[in-house]
Amino acid sequence: MRPRWTAILILATATALAPPLRAAERVTLRNGFVQVCDHHAQVDGRVRLYLSSGEDNYIEFAPEEIAAVEWTADPPDPPAVSPKTQPSTKPAASRLSAADLHEMLAAAGNAHNLDVDLLASVVKAESNGNVQAVSHAGAQGLMQLMPQTAMELGVQDSFQPDQNVRGGSAYLDALLTRYHDNLALALAAYNAGPAAVDRYHGVPPYRETRVYVARVIHEFNRRVLAREAQAKRAVAISAAQPESTNR
Repeated sequence: MRPRWTAILILATATALAPPLRAAERVTLRNGFVQVCDHHAQVDGRVRLYLSSGEDNYIEFAPEEIAAVEWTADPPDPPAVSPKTQPSTKPAASRLSAADLHEMLAAAGNAHNLDVDLLASVVKAESNGNVQAVSHAGAQGLMQLMPQTAMELGVQDSFQPDQNVRGGSAYLDALLTRYHDNLALALAAYNAGPAAVDRYHGVPPYRETRVYVARVIHEFNRRVLAREAQAKRAVAISAAQPESTNR
C-alpha cells in the first residue's frame, strides 16, 4: 500500500474523547490549508500542533510545511447537535461476525488501497459495527452514508453491509485524493462534509468533528500498534523454536 499519513500522527489518549478546548492559534500550511489548534511546539525537528491544552493530542508536520502561525479568536460553536445512532425502522439483519466484517473491509481496502485498520476504525466510530444504524441526521449503515451520498456512490441499499462498506470506502478514498492524503482533513470532510472543510480551509471548528477526527485516528493508531506488536511476538516465537535436525 502506498505510504499515507506519514506527515500526520495524532497520538490521542482518552483525552481525545473529551470535548476539545478552545483553540488559540491559526496555522497556515504552504498547501493553503489552515489548521486551528491550541498551541504548537517543535519536537525532534517536527512541528506539533496540539489540538487541546495537553500534550497527548496533536498533529505533526515538517517545518517547511508551515507557512504562518497567528493567534485567533475562539471558534464558533458547532451548528448542530451531534447525531446519535438510533435503531432503524427496517427489519433487523443478522449482525456481522468479526470475521465477516474483516473480510469485507479487507476487500474494500484492497480495492481502494486503504489500510483495513483505518476502515475498521471508521466503522467503529460511525456505527460500532451495527449494520442497521441510523443517525438523527439520516446517515445509514456501517459507514453511515447519507442517502444522497449513497446514491452518488451507486449504493442501492445502505443497510446491505457489503454495499455500504464499498460505498463508504470509495468515498473515503475520494476524500483522501481530494485533500492530498491528509487524513485529518479527509476524516473531517467525511464527518462534516467537504464544503465545511473548504469553507474553513482545514478541520472545521466544530466540537463534534474535532472529537470524531481524534477518535478515529486514535483507534487507527491503537490497531496499528497492536498489529505491529503481534507481528513482533510471532517473529520472537518463531526465532525461539529449536531448529529441526535431520537424522
